Amino acid sequence: MLSNNSKDIVFITGAFVGNACWDEWRTYFESKGYSTIAPAWPFKNASAAELRARQPDDTDLATLTLSHLVDYFMDIVKGFPERPILIGHSLGGLITQILVNRDLAAAGVAIHSLPPQGIIPYEFSFLKGGWKALGLFTSAKKTYLMSFKDWQYAFVNGMPLEEQKVAFEKYTIPESKTVTRGGLTSAAKVDFAKPHVPLLLTSGSTDHIIPAHLNLRNFRKYVDNGSVLDYKEFPGRNHFVLGQPTWKEDAEYILNWIQKISEQPKPEAQKMSLQQ
Repeated sequence: MLSNNSKDIVFITGAFVGNACWDEWRTYFESKGYSTIAPAWPFKNASAAELRARQPDDTDLATLTLSHLVDYFMDIVKGFPERPILIGHSLGGLITQILVNRDLAAAGVAIHSLPPQGIIPYEFSFLKGGWKALGLFTSAKKTYLMSFKDWQYAFVNGMPLEEQKVAFEKYTIPESKTVTRGGLTSAAKVDFAKPHVPLLLTSGSTDHIIPAHLNLRNFRKYVDNGSVLDYKEFPGRNHFVLGQPTWKEDAEYILNWIQKISEQPKPEAQKMSLQQ
C-alpha cells in the first residue's frame, strides 16, 4: 500500500543519457492525473549536442560522484509536501532503491536497475557493456562518452540501424567516471532486510548492460519482511526500454501496479477491520 495518496512522480534518469528520455513517460502519466518531474542531473541541464561538445573536458561533470547525485535527488524529493512516487531507470533505478531504503518515497519503481553494493555483477554482457564506463586505467578528470558501437551493444541491441543512430544522436551524453565507479562503493549501499514501501523491479529479456538475471538477483537479495516487493520481466526489452516502441506497455503496467497498491488498505486500516 502507498504510504500516502501521492499523485506526484519523480522520474530519475540513469547514466549515459539525458532526462529527455522521460518526455513521453511524463506525458502519459500526466494524462492519467499525476504531476511529474524528471530533473536533469547536475551539470547536465543542456541538450545532448551541447553536452557532447564539452567532451572530454567537462570538469564539473567529471568530479560528480554517486554520493553527490544521491544527495541531489534526496533534496529534490524532500522538497515535496508529501513523499512522492519514484521511478528510476538503470543508475536511476539504483538511486530509487536507495531513497526507498531511506524512507523518502511513497513507492518506488526501479527499471532495469543497476544493482546496489553487495551484488557482484558477474554476467558477461554487463562486463562487456559497462567496463569502459568505469575507466579504471584512465583519468577521472575526463568524462566518458560511449561510442556508437558500444551504444549499439549496451543500449539498443536488436533495433534497426537507423533507429539506433537516431537514438544515439538524441540521447547519448558524456558521463562521470566517478559516478559509475560509485556503484562499487558504500554510496550504493541498501539494507535489504529493512522494511520498505512498495517496490517494483522490472527487467528486460534482451538487456545487455543490465541483464534480466542481474535484476532477478537484485530482487532476490531483499529479505521477506512483509513489505510489498514485486518483479516483472518484459520480453524483448533492451536497455533503451524507455524509448522502445513498447514503452507504453511498460508504463501501463507500472501505472496499474501503482493503482493496485494505492487501493490496498494501510496496515492500520487492516488492524482496525480485524478488531471490528
